[in-house]
Amino acid sequence: MVGTPDTRLVVLRGNSASGKSSVAAGLREGFGRGLALVAQDNLRRTVLRERDRPGGVNIGLIDAVARYALDAGYHVVVEGILSADHYGEMLARLRADHRGPTHAYYLDVAFEETLARHATKAIADDVGESELRDWYRPLDLLPGGGETVIGADSALADTVGRVLRDTGLAGLSAVEGGGGR
Repeated sequence: MVGTPDTRLVVLRGNSASGKSSVAAGLREGFGRGLALVAQDNLRRTVLRERDRPGGVNIGLIDAVARYALDAGYHVVVEGILSADHYGEMLARLRADHRGPTHAYYLDVAFEETLARHATKAIADDVGESELRDWYRPLDLLPGGGETVIGADSALADTVGRVLRDTGLAGLSAVEGGGGR
């Protein structure tokens, strides 16, 4: 078992350029200290410089970092593409082991919108349409349900507000969130 009955675990998944990192940053801004961001891109691409593949080392690292932060009293947001076939088992175990409330969201954005959003990102020159098409998985939901689907028509502020309310983070102070040193 991991975390406490009071810690919140939030999983944000979706295709590239669906808004996961922006929502995670909005949650951090809205909540404050005591909310740990466990970003797949940071751990996989920056820390490990690993390609996304089944059984990748980053899968265990994401799990370990999330568990460590939960055990330290932090609320945790795990965010990334986190494709169901590569990350589903790890996320299911993490969810089952978490003592507190867990909420999962899938940000659903059509491929055409993904392309438009991707064009505004710093990596747009390095990653083209063919790579995005290869990575894109429409409605790649985790087995067993439990994910709330949020469409592209939900504005960033609305999505952040919804997640803060749904998870109960909106009613907690950063000091209550643990790790608020």
